[in-house]
Order: sequence, then C-alpha cells, then structure tokens
Amino acid sequence: MDTSYLPLAEHARQLRRRDQTAVGLIERCTQNFLASESRLNAYKTWDGARARKLAEAVDALFAEGVDLGPLMGIPVSVKDLYGVPGLPVFAGSAERLPEAWETAGPVVSSLQRQLGIVVGKTHTVEFAFGGLGVNAHWGTPFNPWASAAHRTPGGSSSGAGVSLVQGSAFLALGTDTAGSVRVPASMTGQVGLKTTYGRWSLNGIVPLSSSLDTPGLLTRTVEDLAFAFSAMDASARSVPKPCAPRPLTGLRIGVPENFFWEGIEPSIGALVEATVDRLAQAGARIVRLQLPHCEEAYEIFRQGGLAAPELAAYLNEHFPQKIDQLDPVVRARVQGAEAISSVEYLRRKAVLKRCGAGAAQVYDDVDVLLSPTVPITPPRLADITDGASYGKANMMALRNTVISNLFGWCALTLPVGLDASRMPVGLQLMGPAMAEERLIGIALNIESLIGRGFDVLGRAPAQA
Repeated sequence: MDTSYLPLAEHARQLRRRDQTAVGLIERCTQNFLASESRLNAYKTWDGARARKLAEAVDALFAEGVDLGPLMGIPVSVKDLYGVPGLPVFAGSAERLPEAWETAGPVVSSLQRQLGIVVGKTHTVEFAFGGLGVNAHWGTPFNPWASAAHRTPGGSSSGAGVSLVQGSAFLALGTDTAGSVRVPASMTGQVGLKTTYGRWSLNGIVPLSSSLDTPGLLTRTVEDLAFAFSAMDASARSVPKPCAPRPLTGLRIGVPENFFWEGIEPSIGALVEATVDRLAQAGARIVRLQLPHCEEAYEIFRQGGLAAPELAAYLNEHFPQKIDQLDPVVRARVQGAEAISSVEYLRRKAVLKRCGAGAAQVYDDVDVLLSPTVPITPPRLADITDGASYGKANMMALRNTVISNLFGWCALTLPVGLDASRMPVGLQLMGPAMAEERLIGIALNIESLIGRGFDVLGRAPAQA
C-alpha cells in the first residue's frame, strides 16, 4: 500500500505500533530520490546510507519501547546552510565551508535528539541571497510542476520544496530572510512557515542577515506543519502551546487592498480572491483595509535592505576570497552594498522598526492578514538569463513575503490551487510576533475547508 501521503502524525503512530518501519520509510525515500534526482536536482548532498543505518537503530529502539520524540524515524531534508555533523556545508557556494560550520545548532540538535532522520542537504541560492532559487555553481533545482520548460523552484531554500514533492523527505528545514521558506513552498505547492525572529536560535546556520534570518519549516500539509512545529518548538520553549484549529466563524481576516495585489498575474489573483469568498461563506468576517508602511519598507528592501550590507560585512570578515567567486546574481548585490554607509544602515534599521510598530496596530482590528504569497508564476530560467530580467522577477517573487520579515512578524503559506500556467499558487497568512500557533490554527481550518495541498493541486506532478 502506498503510504506516501499519510499525515506525519499517522506515520508516527504506525512506527510506534510497528505497522511500518523506519527502514521502510527510508527505502521509499531513497527509491524516490533515485528515480528523479537526475532531473530534479534537489540535493547538494544525499546521505541515504547513513540514514538507513539510523533507521535500523530507530526500529530497534521502538522494539524496546524507547520513544525519543514525535519526529523519531521521520525522514527530513535540511537546507545546506544548517550544520549537520558529518555532512559538508557549502551554503550554495563553489567550495566547502570550514568544518566548524558542520556543528549542529539548536534547531538541528532538536531534530537529532528526537532521532528524526536527516536524508541529505538540499540546494540553496548562494548564501541564501535570492528568491527564485537559481545557483550558477551547482545548477538550479527543477520545479516538478513544470511540464517541459525549466521553471524556478523558489528560493533561497530551493531544494526544500522539491524534496517534498519528490518524496525523498516528509519534512524540510529551511530558512527565511525575505521569503526563502514561503516562496519555494508556494512555487512547489507545499506549506511553509516563517517563524518570528528570535523564536528559534540561528546558531549553527550560515547567516545571510543577522537582523532578519529565521529558521522555518516546509511540509506537505498544514496538518503536518502543526505536528512538526509542535515537536520542534517543544525543544525551543519550556511551555509550548498547542496548535489547535481556530474556528472560521467570526474570524476577522484582514485583506490589504494595497501593495500585495499590484502587478499580480490575473489567474493568481482570481484564485486567491475565490478562496477569500469561500472563507466569507464559511462565516469569516472579511475586512478590506489599507496596510500602512508597506511601500516605505519595501523601498528600503529594493535598495538592499539590511541583508545586503550584513552579508557583505560577513563575507569580508570570514570569506573575502569568495566574493569574486560569487554567483553573479549574488555578487552584484554584495558589491553594491559595500557603498552603504554605517549612517545609512542605522537609518534603515530605525525606519523599519518604526514601520513595523506602526503596521502592527492593524492587529487591533483583525486576527490575521491574508494575501497572495507570490504574485507571479514561477519564471522559466530561459526568461531570466540577464541581470535586468532576473532582478525584476526576483523582486516580484519576494515582494509579498518580505513585508513580514521587515515588520518582525510570523507568516505561513498554504497551497490553494493552480494558476493559468498550471503552477501552484500559495495563500499567505501573516500574524504579529510570536503568533505562530494562531496562524497554524487558522490555517488548519482553511485546509479543512478547501482541502489539503495534494488535493487542491491534484496530488503530485508526473515529474516527481
């Protein structure tokens, strides 16, 4: 029986009842990897042999009645920014980083303490600096939903969403600085969560922006996200809160009419609006509003924001030799940031802090904000070969997601259907800092209303 689409919670139950084995899960993931990796290119490093050995140990422990946590035996892919002992870190660059970066930080340690099984390290944009998922050094992962042309998988966690569609992992770890979890989740039809800055530690993760980086999760369904978030957050917080479904009746959903809809691909806009209508019919109260400070904050992002100068400073201190070797789409932005003065950098931080505080007042009147996750269909690689076309598409891909980063909020995306090009469309939910449980609870009932991702998208694409 094909159990590929079982919820993570059901996999966990079956492992404990001995109705399936961790070895069996890893064998299935390995078969899926071998069948499609030459086309999809999800992984920088595959660790199937070691994953199987760990699975054997997990099965032996379950047989003895030992249970180390909810994620025990679950196959997980990890973005190649995280340190995982015994696996190299390239961070999307041409050469392996020093061995010190292979030390596990708190997020990976939480996973490993539960004996979640890392199957490999997924591709990333070089130093996570890009929203489309391209990489000139190792190749751009193939979006499995593209029928023929090579379309972008979303970035910077470019291999993460692909690994879930591929079936080589059931959970993926990513990072999000401007949308780097939500954009690939949206473009590949998955669920993605950006946590609040500071909720989970950044130790053991190669940095892009010390002011904005956040660890995040990608899953196939919101149900899986609720399970995985609770399991991971239990290690990060002494008293984790449950991700209980939040009723839609009477829920105040704010839909900003400004900014997020400008220049949107019509079929994406229509699909998200149709979902809003279904939420209203289910009893939610739709509040059309103007979200302040978006343009002001986005203009700072267009000028390089905080990430460009922070990455430039990091590279100059630790890897100055890498700057000339950077992927051209990354190098141009890093070199441009070197002209930003300390006064300008501090001004940007102050403006973003003010904008975030001002915009957060909207949550006095609504419970959650809703928007399209990505306003464009995943571009074909052939259409973004020059700097100008890449830059325009990259900024549009990140435009709707970056606001939550700049304002200090948490956010998630879930799939709601396919656009006119038959590519996945994501719906974004945004909430104030530390409101992850609220967002997941709301998303659980939205998923119950419209269907799980692989139902609204038509299961999985043939390319996977």
